[in-house]
Order: sequence, then structure tokens, then C-alpha cells
Amino acid sequence: MNSSEPTASPTLVFAGGLVGAAGVALSAAAAHLGGAFTGTAASFLLMHAPVFLAVGLAGANRFLRIASVALLAGLLLFAGDLLARDFLGSRLFAMSAPIGGTLLIAGWLGIAISALIRRRS
Repeated sequence: MNSSEPTASPTLVFAGGLVGAAGVALSAAAAHLGGAFTGTAASFLLMHAPVFLAVGLAGANRFLRIASVALLAGLLLFAGDLLARDFLGSRLFAMSAPIGGTLLIAGWLGIAISALIRRRS
């Protein structure tokens, strides 16, 4: 295998599984306990879990893996801030949701750009 070839990432598959499980659990919590922020966090987790599974299972070039890590960091900050608002009554920290949202956007743009990067043969 050439070092420039895409390789599977068990770490991203693991992250996808955890993010999906958290999304389901938080969806149930939102349904039973209420909390608009919890429902939004659950939706974000559930919509992003397949990305980590796909990238982790299909294998990815380095650029796509980096974009996925940015996406994961943004997701944790964004959803974490929303959950802190519902469960702790305060923000995670100042600007955590906007920073998380910016990382989410950057991660998605990185995924798009990774499609334009040629793989070396």
C-alpha cells in the first residue's frame, strides 16, 4: 500500500458510533424531559454521525481526515454548548457555539475540497 492511498480510520468509525448513540439518547431526553436546545443538539449529532462512519469505513485521504476532525471538534463545541444551556443553565464558555459552528462549516468545506484533490497513483 502506498502511503498516499486512503486508509480506513477506526477512530472515525468509533466517533461516528458514539455521536450516533448520543444523538439517539438525547432525542429521547428531549422528548421526555423537554429542552429545545437538547433537541437541536440531538439533531446535529444524528445528522453528522453517518459522515464519520462513511469516512472511517471507506478510507480517506489525509485532507478528508483532517476535515472530519474539524467537523467533530465543531460538533462537540456546538452541541456541548447547547446541552450546557439546557442542563447547566449556562453556556459551555463564551463563544463556544459560534466557534463550533464555524468549525462545522470549515469541516464541511474541507470535505467538499477534498473531492477536488487528486490522489497520487
